[in-house]
Amino acid sequence: MCGIIGAFGNDLTDQFSKKLEKGMHLMRHRGPDDQGRTSISMPEGTLAMGHTRLSIIDLSVSGRQPMSSSDGRYTLVFNGEIYNYRELRRELKGKGFRFHSNSDSEVLLVAWTYWKDECLNRLTGMFAFAIFDRVEQSLTCARDAFGIKPFFYSLSDGNFFFASEIPALQQLLRRRSRLNLQRAYDYLVYDSFDDQESTFQEGVNQLMPGQCLKVGLGNQKASIKIEPWWIPAIRERTDISFNDAAEQLRERFLDSIRLHLRSDVPFGANLSGGLDSSAIVCGIRKLEPDIPLHTFTFVARNSPLNEETWADKVNCHVDAIGHKVMVAGDEFYDDLEKIVRVQGEPFGSTSIYAQYRVYQFAKEQGITVTLDGQGADEMLAGYHGYPQARLHSLLEKKEYLSILRFLRNWPKWPGRPAFKGYLYLAELLLPRSSWFDSSRLRGKNPNPSWLHTNVLKEQGVTLREPRTLIDRGDAVGRRLVESLRHVLTNNKLIHLLRILDRNSMSWSMESRVPFLTTDLVDFLLSLPEEFLLSKDGQTKRVFKEAMRGIVPDDVIARKDKVGFVTPEKDWLVHSQKKVLDWIECLDQVGFLKKDKCTREVRGVLDGTKPFSWQAWRLVNFAQWFSFQSHFTS
Repeated sequence: MCGIIGAFGNDLTDQFSKKLEKGMHLMRHRGPDDQGRTSISMPEGTLAMGHTRLSIIDLSVSGRQPMSSSDGRYTLVFNGEIYNYRELRRELKGKGFRFHSNSDSEVLLVAWTYWKDECLNRLTGMFAFAIFDRVEQSLTCARDAFGIKPFFYSLSDGNFFFASEIPALQQLLRRRSRLNLQRAYDYLVYDSFDDQESTFQEGVNQLMPGQCLKVGLGNQKASIKIEPWWIPAIRERTDISFNDAAEQLRERFLDSIRLHLRSDVPFGANLSGGLDSSAIVCGIRKLEPDIPLHTFTFVARNSPLNEETWADKVNCHVDAIGHKVMVAGDEFYDDLEKIVRVQGEPFGSTSIYAQYRVYQFAKEQGITVTLDGQGADEMLAGYHGYPQARLHSLLEKKEYLSILRFLRNWPKWPGRPAFKGYLYLAELLLPRSSWFDSSRLRGKNPNPSWLHTNVLKEQGVTLREPRTLIDRGDAVGRRLVESLRHVLTNNKLIHLLRILDRNSMSWSMESRVPFLTTDLVDFLLSLPEEFLLSKDGQTKRVFKEAMRGIVPDDVIARKDKVGFVTPEKDWLVHSQKKVLDWIECLDQVGFLKKDKCTREVRGVLDGTKPFSWQAWRLVNFAQWFSFQSHFTS
C-alpha cells in the first residue's frame, strides 16, 4: 500500500527532480516505511518514477520500488495489494520463473512479464500501477476493477504526469490548475462527483475503474490510449435455484475474506452494526476461531444516531475486542480543515468524519490493516433497493401485477415514502423531455437562486441533471443489475472508495474491502433480480440467506440500519457563527451569489428551511476552494 508518482517528458530539467521529491513528500502518509525513485533516459525523453511504501506484505527491503524485472525490460511502481499472490506465485514458479522476495509486488511484475495485460483478469486485489516496457518504449497504467486505489494523470504539451493524489501531481505540472466549472456545478447542484474522468481541476483526470491506459513514449510527445479491461456481465443465468445461489455466495464470500486476511502486520475490522460489516467480522471469526479480533465502531456523543447496541451484540457473538470511537461536535469543527486537505476534493456529507476518526483510533491501537464492508450495498441492491430500476425491469417484462405488488410493499420498509415509488413509475412512463419536471418534484433544481447561471453558460457549462436512468439495449428486463453495474464502476461507489482511501491512508493504514472482487460481482449480477431484491422490496435477499448461521439472526432481520452516520444538522447548528465564517470566501467564486448562499445555509441552521445536504455542499465547497486557492497560489 503506497503512493506512486511519475512523469515523461523531453525537457525534464534538473529542477524537475526537486518537484518529484516534493510530490513524494506530500504522499509520505501513503508510504512512511520506505521510498525509492528512478530516472530512465531515452532518445525521445526521460521517464522519472517515484514510490513511497507502506509495508504490509514482506516487510524487508526486497519489496522496495521502483522494481525491475530480472532481465531489466520492465520497471514497476505499484500501489495496492494482490491478495491471491501466493497462488499466482506457485503457478508462475511452475512455468520456470524464480522469485527473489516474498512480496506481492514481485508477483505482479512477473505476472505482467508472462501474461502482459491479460494478467489483470487473474488478479484478486486492489491496485493502481504503472509499468514501463523498455522494448516497446511504452508505459502502461492500470486501475483495479472498482477504483479502490486512485490514479490521477495529466497530458500537457506532450508530457505525461501521474500520481496517487492530486496535490502531488500538481507539483509536477508547469502551470496552475484552474477550477473545472462543470464539475463544480454538478457537485453543488446534484451532489455528483468522482463519477467522471475529469476532476475539479482542469486538465487533471482520473483513470476510471477497470481501465488500462497505455502511453506511447516512442516520440518526443507522449500519446495515450485508454481501454477497459473489465466490464461486469449481466446476462441472467437460469440454471441455479435461490438456495443454491445462497450456498455458493457463502462459499465465495468466505473465500474472499480468507484472501483478504493475508498480512504481515496487525489487522482489525470496522464494525457499524449493520449486516455488511457484521458479516465480515463474523466471517473472520468463522475462518479464524482463535485469533484476537479487534473491531472499531463510531459513536456520536449525545446523539441517537449510533449503532452501539448492535455492535455490542456482534462483538459478544464473536468474542471480539471492541473499540468505540466517541466524537462530539466540537471535535468535528477542529478537524474540518484537516479532512478537506486529506480528501483533496469536495465530498458529500459529514459522515466521512466518522470514518476518519475510526482510522485515527485504530492506528493509535497499533492496527495497520482493517477490513471494511464498502461495496455490499452496490452489488446487492441495498440502500432503498434501487426501486426505479426494478420497476423498469418489470415494465419491460410486462409483469404488471408484480409492479402493483412491489409498489404496495416497498414503502413498508423504513425511509421509503409511498409517493416516491409512484413518482419513480411516473418518471419511467413520462417522455424524457419531462425528466427535469419530475426532478424538481424530487427536490432537484438545475437553476437554484444562489447560482449565476449566465456566468456558467458563458464558460460552456451545461446545466443538466446527471442521468438517473440507464438505457442500454443489452439490459432489457435487467435494469436493476444494469444499475448496479453502473454504480459499481462509474457512479456512487467510486466516490465512497475515494473517501475510504484518503481517510485510511491519511493515517498510514490500509483498508481492504472483501466484498469487492470481480468473482463476487460477476456471480451476483448473473442472478435473477428477485434473488437480490425480493418482490416485496427486501434488499440483499440472497446474501441474508447466505449469512444464516454465521451472523446473528436479529442482525440479519433488522430494518433500522444507520451506519457511520454523524448528527450533521446538530453539529452545524451548534456552531452557526463558525459555519457562516467558512463561506465568506464564496465572494471570490464568480458563479455563486454569496448573499443568497449565506441565506441558504443560514435558513437551514436556524430552522426556517428544511434540512438538506445542500447546506453542507456549499460549506464544504467553500472550505475546499479556500484551501485550494492557497495551495496553488
